[in-house]
Amino acid sequence: MLIYLRIFKESLAFAVNALRNNKLRTFLSLLGVTIGIFSIIGVLAAVDSLKRDIEGSLSSLDNSTIFVSRFSFGPTDVPQWKREQYPDVTYEEYNFMLRNVPDLEAASYSLNVGRESIKYEDKVVTGVNVGAVTEGYYNIEALKLEQGRFFNEAESISGSMVAVIGDEIAQGLFGGSDAVGKEIRMYGQRFTVIGVLEKEGSSPFGESKDTSIIIPVNVVRRIYGNNNKSTFPMIVVKPVSGVDVAEFNAILAQKLRVYRGLKPTDDNNFFVNQLSGFADMIESITGTMSMIGWAIGGFSLLVGGFGIANIMFVSVKERTNLIGIQKALGAQNKFILLQFLFEALFLAVLGGLIGILLVWLVSIAATAMVDSFEFVLSFTNLMIGLGVSLLIGLVAGVFPAFLAARLDPVEAIRTGM
Repeated sequence: MLIYLRIFKESLAFAVNALRNNKLRTFLSLLGVTIGIFSIIGVLAAVDSLKRDIEGSLSSLDNSTIFVSRFSFGPTDVPQWKREQYPDVTYEEYNFMLRNVPDLEAASYSLNVGRESIKYEDKVVTGVNVGAVTEGYYNIEALKLEQGRFFNEAESISGSMVAVIGDEIAQGLFGGSDAVGKEIRMYGQRFTVIGVLEKEGSSPFGESKDTSIIIPVNVVRRIYGNNNKSTFPMIVVKPVSGVDVAEFNAILAQKLRVYRGLKPTDDNNFFVNQLSGFADMIESITGTMSMIGWAIGGFSLLVGGFGIANIMFVSVKERTNLIGIQKALGAQNKFILLQFLFEALFLAVLGGLIGILLVWLVSIAATAMVDSFEFVLSFTNLMIGLGVSLLIGLVAGVFPAFLAARLDPVEAIRTGM
């Protein structure tokens, strides 16, 4: 064991000496490994951070949640011209589903409308995201309230002028005081605040509820009308736990086909999108991004590997005389082999560590620049970076080390002389 430690120490000393004596050559050779590891680990860390943030944004929704609309969440074989002719889902169809679709735990009809400004006395909060939904949204999103309550079925149907606001809206308008019961102004009308949502935290993916106001959808229907194409109506459905989701989707689609009077030969003029399908699409996109990162980094690593191999061949040539003397004094082939192999591994790992350090610095800068996004360099990605570096060093160094170990001591000493 001690002899191996001694070999490692000597190899480390030789490697450091090579770095000092051939700074430019070593820098250019390590640059490929550094860029390769930076590319691979940077992309993997970015993809992991992206996935974690998206999953956090969708964590309040069950994977079985279903979205019915004229839009598809993913790729579709239906041509665009045909999709553009699909009708919007309607409030009446939402009510039909409530009455006729079995195994329905909750459902909500929602409209997507533009941002608004909210006023309370002399205070104004701008750029507020408006959520126009029915009462079932509360159970679908598993909302948590800090104060008050969510609006009920009667208030939803009648379009009562009530609102549930996010934490930042409450802080901006009311500070630390109780918001429930206060009247705010939006759309030129007065709304009574009946609830305040718990603080959620911001996210660049999806709208944070901290900066949102939720009102009954029928209020917005009165303002915008039923045929406004800019509102993007959607029916969100959550089946009961344990139900066969595929069968549930088929029944839901069949019920809607009957309601719309589609013939058996007609294609669906709507899309039934499942959240798990959206998650699969995100997984596919991030997987493609990872492959691109590996491809870009792979070319750099290939160049870096050749660079390290070149250094090792030059190192063997420069130390041929020393190798002959070591073998003449009794050094075994495996010791010479390990000596040069350790040196190649050291050079590769050094390049990898520099690449990882650069990723870490970029992650800190990215997190600081984007307040709502945390760029995370995980332990797994660190181990991948070190593992790839070791593999490059091993592959690049094994052949030069093998040549050094096979040198004849007499010929090596004569060559050096």
